[in-house]
Amino acid sequence: MAMTTGGGGGYSSNINVTPMIDILLVLLIIFMVIVPVTPKGLEALVPQPPKDQKQQQQPNDRTIVVQVLYQPGAAPQYKINETPVQKTDLQARLSDIYANRAERVMFVKGDDNLDFRYVAEVIDIGKSANVDHIGLMTPKILAGQ
Repeated sequence: MAMTTGGGGGYSSNINVTPMIDILLVLLIIFMVIVPVTPKGLEALVPQPPKDQKQQQQPNDRTIVVQVLYQPGAAPQYKINETPVQKTDLQARLSDIYANRAERVMFVKGDDNLDFRYVAEVIDIGKSANVDHIGLMTPKILAGQ
């Protein structure tokens, strides 16, 4: 509170805003620190192109690609490295494949017209078959488009 020296006598009740601004800035800093910075979501691996042409011509039999193919008016068809597999046998086959592997990486490739829930089911089946890293394959985009 401050005293006035002029006319009316008595006390003047002006609020000092400086402590309120200090408290506001401290709270702002606290909330900025508390908010998590890392986003949550699916971990996705994208296959990288080979650096030399020799490696590109040799097929890699260590890479496992699960394809989910669109069937109009029917359930999708599943393939593991071009070998047709029933959905009920998918988890057992993946468990057998990854039973003795050190690197547990799998890629999932879905058709364009396919509902994403079928791809998500394959990701869940892969996780339950103890696959560590699951990547999503996308169609190749040409530079001219």
